[in-house]
Amino acid sequence: MTLDQLNSLDREAFTRTLGAVFEHSPWVAEGAWPRQPYTSVEALHAAMCEVVRQAGPAAQLAAIRAPPQRAGKAAVAGALSADSTREQRGAGLDQCSPAEYLRLAELNAGYEARFGFPYILAVRGDDRQGILANLAARLSNARQAEMAEALRQIERITALRLADMMGTPVPAPL
Repeated sequence: MTLDQLNSLDREAFTRTLGAVFEHSPWVAEGAWPRQPYTSVEALHAAMCEVVRQAGPAAQLAAIRAPPQRAGKAAVAGALSADSTREQRGAGLDQCSPAEYLRLAELNAGYEARFGFPYILAVRGDDRQGILANLAARLSNARQAEMAEALRQIERITALRLADMMGTPVPAPL
């Protein structure tokens, strides 16, 4: 897909094409549609992130709650999106030992109980041990700080997905 092709799409096709970038949140792509034409993938990503920032706390929380847990029930059941499956597999989460899986499940449950939303991390370039350490460390954050971090991680995930989709270089960490 090129930017010219993307810019030529009507609202429905644009939303369908980009609807999975922010997982289970096609409203983000739909909200970015009127802001075109886009001259770069970075501009498209910035517009989509701005839609989320302007949406308010309830919609932001819905966007945070949309992605699956890292190696959670959806992963075990094979119910992840193709993007999430590829990302989790790339970090080795599909190869957790029983002890790692148990630790991840315990940390995920504690995180969700503490914050009311799932742990979000852009896992590309990370490994199981790094993910476990990051999750354990983030449990000590305040809820507001963790919500901001979850949104930042979603922005990173979506930047990577857009780069993959559009065939552009992977962006520097956000």
